[in-house]
Amino acid sequence: MDNKNWGIIATWRMAFDGITEGATMLQDNKSATDAVLTAVTRVEDYPYYKSVGYGGLPNEKGVVELDAAFMDGTTMALGAIASVKDVANPILVAEKLSRERFNSFMVGEGAEQWAFEQGFEKKEMLTERAQQHYIKRCRETLYRGLSPYTGHDTVGIAALDLDGNISVGTSTSGLFMKRPGRVGDSPVSGSGYYADSDIGAATATGLGEDLMKGCISYEIVRRMGEGMTPQQAADSTVNDLEKKLIARYGRAGDLSVVCINKDGDFGAATNIDSFSFSVETSKHPATIYVCERKGSETHYSPATQEWLDAYQARITAPIE
Repeated sequence: MDNKNWGIIATWRMAFDGITEGATMLQDNKSATDAVLTAVTRVEDYPYYKSVGYGGLPNEKGVVELDAAFMDGTTMALGAIASVKDVANPILVAEKLSRERFNSFMVGEGAEQWAFEQGFEKKEMLTERAQQHYIKRCRETLYRGLSPYTGHDTVGIAALDLDGNISVGTSTSGLFMKRPGRVGDSPVSGSGYYADSDIGAATATGLGEDLMKGCISYEIVRRMGEGMTPQQAADSTVNDLEKKLIARYGRAGDLSVVCINKDGDFGAATNIDSFSFSVETSKHPATIYVCERKGSETHYSPATQEWLDAYQARITAPIE
């Protein structure tokens, strides 16, 4: 499956440093799998990202529970973990599980025990900053009547290498203040992610409870396989799911996706105006895009320096 193109795309601005490192690897003929793992771990390790890995926000009991998944679009192998504690890099555990014939999706204590037996790093994932966010939210919920639920920004990264292989990975600490044991779309194949090297890959972020209702990532890949461009597949899938949710359920939560096809073309779609994504391909320079929805189409433009400065100030701002 020799291929002259390569590419890597990710949900959110937070993945930009990771995808640029992954892009360098792809240019050097490294595998899509290695690029995805490198990019995701960069996000997991950065303590100021509140929704992934170290520094991720905890559940309603003040405990950080993590979900992650990996899929190889050439072999169709996939691995996932959910509701795990004290695992430094969940994406690495998920990728290792993808090489298991059985027991490739593990949860809770069983997943933790297996990970540590395999030599993966054990680490307290609740940072002081995340704990401060938790205390603040508890106070707001108690005294101001605010909903405890906020924040669900999964990092999802898909890559295409020069051999034509496509891989995808996700990692998240899930919904802030979730009930212990809650699992969203991120580790669920077809919802949080999907990859098929004959077609492409997609990954999602938003409200997992709603993203799972449409198997959104699989559906995007399926539509690309039927001839849609990545952008057409992303826009139409998000729009169709949102309409169905509103018609049948009365409302739709945040739905955002990115995708890439076997030719290195990419797309992104969302039903919110605050979604950003990061991308670099053999045909496109490394760029952070900010999305705006106009009717049934998602439009995006490069992030301005003002936007980037505001973003950095926001994620590092003192907690009051």
